[in-house]
Amino acid sequence: MSRSRPPRIAVVGGTGAVGQTLLGLIEQRGFAHDSVRLIASERSAGRTVSVLGRTVVVEDLRTTDFSDVDIAFFSAGTPVSAEWAGKAAGAGALVIDNTNAFRMDPASQLVVPQVNGALLAERPISGIVANPNCSTIPLVRLLRPVHEAFGLRSVYVSTYQAASGGGQNGIDELYDGARSILAGDTAQARRFSQPLAFDVLPAIDVLQDDGFTLEERKMRQESRRILDLPGLDLVATCVRVPVENGHSEAVTLECDRPVDATELARLLDAQDEVKVWREGWPTPRTIVDAPDLVHVGRIRVDPERPNRALLWLVADNLRIGAALNALQIAERAVQEGIA
Repeated sequence: MSRSRPPRIAVVGGTGAVGQTLLGLIEQRGFAHDSVRLIASERSAGRTVSVLGRTVVVEDLRTTDFSDVDIAFFSAGTPVSAEWAGKAAGAGALVIDNTNAFRMDPASQLVVPQVNGALLAERPISGIVANPNCSTIPLVRLLRPVHEAFGLRSVYVSTYQAASGGGQNGIDELYDGARSILAGDTAQARRFSQPLAFDVLPAIDVLQDDGFTLEERKMRQESRRILDLPGLDLVATCVRVPVENGHSEAVTLECDRPVDATELARLLDAQDEVKVWREGWPTPRTIVDAPDLVHVGRIRVDPERPNRALLWLVADNLRIGAALNALQIAERAVQEGIA
């Protein structure tokens, strides 16, 4: 498919934290577009907002006609995507979905452009490209070169995920809780299972019958699919921490061959949009000047097990873990002529 004009885009959930980040990135990266529409629930429909220098009236999703949309970004939650993304794709739009609704759907693609972007040479059967989980995206961007250089045998990862993973409601809840506790009152939990302020919550998403959470299961399943390593041994423990934005991960890698720490640092530093910290280490607060990079630090090899390497990564979950990856999918889709 080739077109003489830039794509017409729509953003479902454009007033949320990820949607707003996406709109900012479209402007910052100069993503060419013919038109932009904001689509939301009946509650938000009719509002007038300024978007990319234009005044836009938020449309009601229930009455939206997607036949004149080329790319539709969905970021309004899994139930909304499950009901509406297929209808938008059926009307002709290429849907880029930021929820869990289609990540394991064989008719849809699950894409991190730096890892398996070649899949975008063909339009998916369903017309839907799924955006992976916010913690999976930065992890697989590092696992791919490690596997190619040293052979991945096992991956053990513990995540430290920020309040913004729960959207703007999660951020608001963190600040409300902190103010309540500092005032001597009791914090209330709305978005999270327990109050997050001044605490850590060792479970994210729905608890499964085997004791793992859905978030932990997603990291295993999605990593295997993106890397095309269906037998990869990967286990995760996902923890919510009282940080506004920026996910961190402690990663232990068991490889087929001995790993040299200096060689591993050089390898990761050579990857697109990855920064290796050789002095100090990255944290959610120290990466704000370069939020579009995956930051890596504390690279080391276990002196008693030379095939075992450990590292620490930090990434902006609203950008790299959601909106930026979605936009890079769109950029690649346009380049490949499927949108």
